[in-house]
Amino acid sequence: MARKNKQLPILQNITIEDVANEGKALAHVDGIVVFTQYAVPGDVVDIQVTKKKSNYMEGRVVAFHSYAEKRCQPFCQHFGTCGGCKWQILPYDEQIRYKQKQVEAALTHVGKVQLPEISPILGSAKTIAYRNKLEFTFSNRRWLTPGEMDNNNNDTPLQMNGVGFHIPGMFDKVLDIDYCALQDDINNRLRNEIRRYALEHHLEFFDLRAQTGFLRTMMVRTTSTHQLMLLVVFYQDLKKEREALLDHLLATFPEITSLQYVINSKCNDTITDQEVVLYYGTEALLEEMEGLKFKISPKSFYQTNSEQAYELYKVARKFAELSGNEVVYDLYTGTGTIANFVSREAKKVVGIEYVPEAIEDAKINSQFNGINNTEFFAGDMKDILTDKFIAKHGQPDVIITDPPRAGMHTDVINVILNARPHRIVYVSCNPVTQARDLELLDVAYRVDAVQPVDMFPHTHHVENVVKLTLRNE
Repeated sequence: MARKNKQLPILQNITIEDVANEGKALAHVDGIVVFTQYAVPGDVVDIQVTKKKSNYMEGRVVAFHSYAEKRCQPFCQHFGTCGGCKWQILPYDEQIRYKQKQVEAALTHVGKVQLPEISPILGSAKTIAYRNKLEFTFSNRRWLTPGEMDNNNNDTPLQMNGVGFHIPGMFDKVLDIDYCALQDDINNRLRNEIRRYALEHHLEFFDLRAQTGFLRTMMVRTTSTHQLMLLVVFYQDLKKEREALLDHLLATFPEITSLQYVINSKCNDTITDQEVVLYYGTEALLEEMEGLKFKISPKSFYQTNSEQAYELYKVARKFAELSGNEVVYDLYTGTGTIANFVSREAKKVVGIEYVPEAIEDAKINSQFNGINNTEFFAGDMKDILTDKFIAKHGQPDVIITDPPRAGMHTDVINVILNARPHRIVYVSCNPVTQARDLELLDVAYRVDAVQPVDMFPHTHHVENVVKLTLRNE
């Protein structure tokens, strides 16, 4: 006879005490830590336990007895379902206070290196409509909200097509999004019109399980220069239906600067290895910063909060302390934004990036801005950045590094230690892996300055910039 799973308890009248790693709410019950979500310190709740270990539990809030004094009303109708913007129930000043604590905890407990006083976090001037890029998925198996299921008359079949965000932990379920406040309202008007047109013309939404359908994903990019890119990804190559849709969008949205599409019949949604076809307008958008123009192609990485990216880059440039005579290496350079941004104050800048298309954009950005002291190379960082590469392209006086969330490979760190630049400016989107790398660099470098920067309001994510100086200098 099969063993029945033991029923997990409901913890009653639990006071949320703090915010933990990854933005989870934290409480203690009988000395055991309990993690949950969509609650803030001061809330008194009932928690249905979903996972129970010897030293911690996880659960979901099933009832509120009282709300914290500082709790905010969520501004988004999709709050609690789409999985994004989990901190919108916290006032913004509280959000950045917890992010500051997150950075301090990571560097202190993980890095275990000697630290200066950490500077107060730089908050984002915009807390809504701050993103310049959003991506949405089409699905013929949209997520049904409890209200829809409760009010559904079984005799009336529900419309199951939707376009929006994946439900956390469910690859084949997509929440149909009516309104998202993270980007200019053009994202809502475009998405809602594509949905309306597709339903009216019986275009098939993608089936993520069966791998069938026509409409797959869409991406909207905007710039501070008021340009707009729409990229639509189709699963099937249906020329008549595709062109009819794209022509309709051009007629409806004169704001479109660049309209492009991809035919992606692979099993996954990534388009890095796919051909992007220009249907109308320019191949790339132009972003501007301090008079410099930056080309942004469909596959290019660019910081998604343009205004706050400028603040971040100013911190990196300040920490680099350039006089005009330095050789600078910009690791994980993306489209060369930081490399070009600091080039005016450097003798030479060498940028390295994994994505070839981004490197081509970086080169074009330098040419477009009349910058002739940059060099860019494409490839895996641990394969490109070697002692031999440095011997060929020049000993770095300063290294600026902005790695992905996983941090730097140990091979890369070892090459940096061998190169012995005078200063390292480490930009990170993950203070935990940054702290781990700082501990490895501690054998030769001391931390002289730390500056957190908030790029993503209403989330637990935080950027952090650290200045390291070679010891005995």
